[in-house]
Amino acid sequence: MTEQALPGSSQDHAVQAADVIVVGSGPAGSSAAFYLASAGLDVLVLEKSRFPREKVCGDGLTPRAVKALTAMGVPLPESDGWLRNKGLRIIGGGGRIELAWPELSSYPGFGLVRTRLDFDEILARHAQKAGARLLEGVNVTGPLRDDRTGRVIGVTARETVDGETAEHIFRGRVVIAADGNSSRLSVAMGLRKRDDRPLGVAVRSYYTTPRHDDDYLEAWLDLWDGDNLLPGYGWIFGMGDGTSNVGLGLLNTSEAFGNIDYRVLLRKWLAGMPPEWGLTEENRTQPVRGSALPMGFNRTPHYTRGLLLAGDSGGMVNPFNGEGIAYAMEAGEIAARTVVQALARPSAAGIETVLQTYPRELKVAYGGYYTLGNSFVQMIGHPAFMRFATKHGVKRPYIMRFTMKLLGNLTEPRGGDATDRLLNALSKMTPAA
Repeated sequence: MTEQALPGSSQDHAVQAADVIVVGSGPAGSSAAFYLASAGLDVLVLEKSRFPREKVCGDGLTPRAVKALTAMGVPLPESDGWLRNKGLRIIGGGGRIELAWPELSSYPGFGLVRTRLDFDEILARHAQKAGARLLEGVNVTGPLRDDRTGRVIGVTARETVDGETAEHIFRGRVVIAADGNSSRLSVAMGLRKRDDRPLGVAVRSYYTTPRHDDDYLEAWLDLWDGDNLLPGYGWIFGMGDGTSNVGLGLLNTSEAFGNIDYRVLLRKWLAGMPPEWGLTEENRTQPVRGSALPMGFNRTPHYTRGLLLAGDSGGMVNPFNGEGIAYAMEAGEIAARTVVQALARPSAAGIETVLQTYPRELKVAYGGYYTLGNSFVQMIGHPAFMRFATKHGVKRPYIMRFTMKLLGNLTEPRGGDATDRLLNALSKMTPAA
């Protein structure tokens, strides 16, 4: 680490430098930092909050996310609070079905539940063990740009300790924006959200309930606003500690989007649950919190002038099911791999050539699949289609097994059964999002 006072400034306005600056220590930022540090680069992670910190999430991890965790070598013992689940229980349209996670060579056959209150910190500490430097309580205020080229060469930031505020500059050869849905860095670089991509909203809380040790994730497709069936689902995910994470997510393809009080809708939905489950206001242990779900690459390009976007900053939530953690971690790895190869080049032109491949790598990985997801979101935005799909789909196991693979993006990349081959072919043939 280098540190020096800026010319003509006070000593509390210091410059620090690293090979790579990562802004945000959520799943995308911590994964990128882990892989960068493991490759021997000097990486500095800036996190505006201090751990432990809260994050609105369902806390459910699919086999895709579990694979990303195991690839990083994160220990997952049940004795340490990692609660395993067997699959997904879907309820809707008068039907109820339990679907085990598919048996695939490419993904583990189990999912996990872990509260985001400590999940993100586990990943951040894992990145630290690999050699990444983490600064908490540092709020990035904007990009630092080269006056001549406009290229991002670092970030400006503010830190408040014991009521005293200090301004900082952090310089890096490359900057990764993993700073979430609002992504101050992206906005400052002129990268706005795209109106032609879906957006979701999720609200959730925790309730004391005897259903806390359920070994299936549970999704309810019957979310009604009067006579309209809404595009989205409610969930009950047992935490294994006496509580369940209970919430709902809705999509902006409904005419009701933005006109609904989501907290009221959550209470109305839970009022219809069996009384013995205890999902009442008296048993709620946390406030009801909400968050936006940026989907289907709703902010592009994912690379521009020395800045790479990863996770929610680049709208990488799966449009089919609202899952963001797995794709954030995978994008963090892709970003890190790209940066490692770029910084090995001897010239600025060579570095830039490699960095510009990052958006293409993301499109290869998710582009066609996200395009399918964006179309799916448009379809279920029509109440009549949603009613038809829930009424006739949930009661048919073969349809639901197909749907589970589609929505979870869980297929063998090569070979596999007929369903795998069909879904892979559809993704490859569909133009990239």
